[in-house]
Order: sequence, then C-alpha cells, then structure tokens
Amino acid sequence: MQKNFGKAVIAGLLGTLVMTMVMLMGPLMGMPPMPIGKMLADFMRIPEALGWIAHFMIGTVLALIYVYVLASKLPGNGLVRGALYGLVPWLVMQVMINPMMGAGLFSSHTSAPLMMLIGSLLGHMIYGAVVGGVYGTKSARLETVAAARN
Repeated sequence: MQKNFGKAVIAGLLGTLVMTMVMLMGPLMGMPPMPIGKMLADFMRIPEALGWIAHFMIGTVLALIYVYVLASKLPGNGLVRGALYGLVPWLVMQVMINPMMGAGLFSSHTSAPLMMLIGSLLGHMIYGAVVGGVYGTKSARLETVAAARN
C-alpha cells in the first residue's frame, strides 16, 4: 500500500477534531469533563492554547504511526482498522500517560474512574475510525492484490 503523508496528516487532524468534539460534549451525556488541552498544558506547564496545539500534534503523529506502521497489518476496511488502532493509543494512555499526569493506572485516581475509562476508550476508537475512514476504506488485502496486478 503506497503511503500518502498529506492524507495521513489530514486524517490525524480530522480524527483529533472529531474526538475532541465528542470529548467536549461528554458532560452533556453524563460523562466527566475531559479538557485534554488544559490537562496537557497543566502537565507541561505551558499556556492552555499550547496544550490544545499539543493535543492536535499528538493526534497527527498517531495518525502517521497508524498509516506507516499498522494500517496494512490490521483486518477490515479503513473504519474497522482505524477503530482497532484506536485501542493502541488508548492502552498507552491508560498505562503510561495517565499515571504520569496523576490520573493513575486505568484512570484509577479520577473522580469517576469507570466513566473516564469508557469515555477515553470510546474517544480513542472514534478517533481511530475517523483516521482510518479518512485515510482509506479499501481492505489491505484488496490493495495488495490490486498492486500486484499493476
């Protein structure tokens, strides 16, 4: 599968935007607030606007990792591959990032650990599905067969 850097960046930005919109609407659905830009800013001791920029940069880098490392190895169409990929950054966040930021392993030090865990899981799977859907929906196997014919 030929890689397209620009398309990967756009997919990452759009995936992060959709995930962010869902995250910001979470409290309307009974979820705890998850102001990731502010959380990143507080953690890095930078202005909140830079925290939000960091959030979008992270989403873009994660999309590049998806495209260049894992997309062709996952089953299904782009939406499925992307949603499956969303499990990777979710797990890394729960096991490494959350403890570093004081939220504990699997959000255990938050006010509503189960809700934070579920919200984060859904957000990351939505992010991945958007990234995979924007980047491409053909199955990796069909792309390989088509490339072999050319």
